[in-house]
Amino acid sequence: MSMTVQQAREWALALENASEALHFDRTAFRTPRRIFATLGADGCDMNFMFDPMLQAFYCEQAPDAFSPVPGGWGRMGATRCDLARVDPATFRGALAAAHARASQPSPGKPRRRT
Repeated sequence: MSMTVQQAREWALALENASEALHFDRTAFRTPRRIFATLGADGCDMNFMFDPMLQAFYCEQAPDAFSPVPGGWGRMGATRCDLARVDPATFRGALAAAHARASQPSPGKPRRRT
């Protein structure tokens, strides 16, 4: 079973403090802190904003559905999810993980003691 664009959008917006906004040629889903996922204009894929460890986990668990975004964003953890190839349970877990990561405070620079 695969995910539909409507399911992906509904599930993303059902997460705590989630909102939807345009982001270049994609639809972004964000917490008040940052974006956790973007949906392609063609509705074929959703990119999750993971860290490299989460990216490795999902790409290993479901290699037909998940792959790093090409280039620098992918090296930082951005991960493409093919909606036609992902099962709903795996999608929901990935969405929740990306949302949880985006809900955390950004790691700041260490403060220097004076």
